[in-house]
Amino acid sequence: MVDEMKSHSPQESPENTDAETLADDTAAPETPTDPADAAKAHDTASAPEAQLASDDAPQEQAPIDPADQMAELNDKLLRALAELENTRRRAERDRIDAQQYGMMRFGRDMLSVADNLGRALAALPEESRADLPENVAALIEGVAATERDLLATFERHQISPITPLGEKFDPNFHEAMFEAPGTGQAAGTIIEVIEAGYRIGDRLLRPARVGVAKAD
Repeated sequence: MVDEMKSHSPQESPENTDAETLADDTAAPETPTDPADAAKAHDTASAPEAQLASDDAPQEQAPIDPADQMAELNDKLLRALAELENTRRRAERDRIDAQQYGMMRFGRDMLSVADNLGRALAALPEESRADLPENVAALIEGVAATERDLLATFERHQISPITPLGEKFDPNFHEAMFEAPGTGQAAGTIIEVIEAGYRIGDRLLRPARVGVAKAD
């Protein structure tokens, strides 16, 4: 009976043996036991991390030469001092211009007052004033005194008249109102001053209106 059971017990089939062999082959590879191989595998795995660390590391800068640094600071100081001096000169020039030419508009407006005073006195010749009543003569004298006072004020503020009779015509200071031929004067000579001009310092307030001789 026992022999029958042994004779009927299942034998290992070739199919079972192949399945076990395939399972062993597909299993995960074992970690190399050689220390050299393990070290090589570790170095290969950590190489990108080491490269990244070396890229992130700050670059070492070259030492700064104290002489170069001193020269650069000295150059900056000289430039700052030059700019400060230029600013001071501009401020001083602006102050002088404002003091000397700041009243140009006011002075130009006052020229009409001087013109009217001059026309009032010119309307009555000097020889005709002797026969005037005393009160009218006093009035004329008051007008003349006002004109003298105004011209003295102009002079104190460097406002001077331009009366270029007999001079050469200069378009920078004169305005030609007419040309007259046959005057016996050289061409371009001013033969008549219709209205006096004025300037303040070296700047023109108003050009003189003149008549100019024309070539024959």
